[in-house]
Amino acid sequence: MNDKEENMDPIFDSFPILKSDILVLKKVEEEHVDELFEIYSNDVIFRYCGILPRHNKDTVRKMIGHFERDFNKQTRVKWGIFAKDQQDRLIGIIEVFDLNRKVNMATMGYFLAEAYWGRGYATEAVRLVLEFLFLRAGINRVQADVMPQNEISKKVLLKNGFIKEGTLRQAALWSGKGVVDREVFGILKEEYCLSK
Repeated sequence: MNDKEENMDPIFDSFPILKSDILVLKKVEEEHVDELFEIYSNDVIFRYCGILPRHNKDTVRKMIGHFERDFNKQTRVKWGIFAKDQQDRLIGIIEVFDLNRKVNMATMGYFLAEAYWGRGYATEAVRLVLEFLFLRAGINRVQADVMPQNEISKKVLLKNGFIKEGTLRQAALWSGKGVVDREVFGILKEEYCLSK
């Protein structure tokens, strides 16, 4: 095992709980199925995502087990986003996936329940995960892929120091969208540390 592989270990030692003054990022549990269904069944939330909405609550319930399975297989971390003053209500999801151990990088994605848009929660969730990945997990690069029309998501990334690195034209097959352009945003650990 090389040093870069060892650096990944803090991600999967035990499920990482991340906290700030306004948010808690923690594991999604069975008790959150109603809020999770509210999110995944809303077509508006996934308008610019490569994720198909789920309109069956049993399907969404099974997804919670998949979150756990993916974490145990060390392929993905899917945090529930909770407001600190209401920690029993799931308001969104933020995830880290495509962990590439050879180049020490990860991809990030996130979405919020529509009722919580425009409050800075997505920006804060991204900030918390970046802090964890760069300062505790030793990751060197984090990227996010965004559909060109998703202006709100791009603003969240730019506020957190990401740089638009380019557009991959007709480069991705996204569920329900067909072949789409993808804008790639990235941030390196050295850039993150310089901004602090």
